[in-house]
Amino acid sequence: MKIDILTLFPNMFEGFLNESIIHRAIEKGAVEINIINFRDFSKLNNHQVDDTPYGGGGGMVLRPEPLIDAIDSVRKENTKVLLMCPQGIPYKQKKARVLSKESHIVLVCGHYEGFDERIRSFVDEEISIGDYVLTGGELPAQVICDSIIRLLPGVIKEKSSEQESFTNNLLDYPTYTKPQEYRGLKVPDILLSGDHAKIDAWRTLEQEKKTKEKRNDLLN
Repeated sequence: MKIDILTLFPNMFEGFLNESIIHRAIEKGAVEINIINFRDFSKLNNHQVDDTPYGGGGGMVLRPEPLIDAIDSVRKENTKVLLMCPQGIPYKQKKARVLSKESHIVLVCGHYEGFDERIRSFVDEEISIGDYVLTGGELPAQVICDSIIRLLPGVIKEKSSEQESFTNNLLDYPTYTKPQEYRGLKVPDILLSGDHAKIDAWRTLEQEKKTKEKRNDLLN
């Protein structure tokens, strides 16, 4: 998979790309990630990428030319262009699985007060990671990258991604490790029984119980 990220702040991705699972996925060749500063596409003398909004109002608005030119520079026939935007569709695990099947994704990070409305005509989808407003699209882009890359073949153990929250519209079951007892809190006896059929049944019941208690909306 190839992911191109269009941003005004490339340095925000340094730690993200050089640590943990994302770094290992890049080293393995499971994913190629390119950080592109779309300020480089500005044709103005001072490389300006924003301006005041028509009709008045506070803040600065991203101009369409540099961002659309940046999109055009990387878009291919099989490219999926996603705009990070609080007005977009809510991002879910199901969408992460769909996107993990794409061969080329472009993530567009907005900033400042917003962006010229005409930019929307050059993207395929708008995605929101929650009902709140951030200073820019860089953090949402990292969230989406992380959620997609971990699903790519060979990045993490396949069984790990198959048995986790939201896979079957349920939250994940409780997990435990050593020691068997800590500060009076014990590991459930069923997990020590060695009876895998009973353990699987217990885990399913615990998933349903936890989902009903914490995210009953998923059951609807």
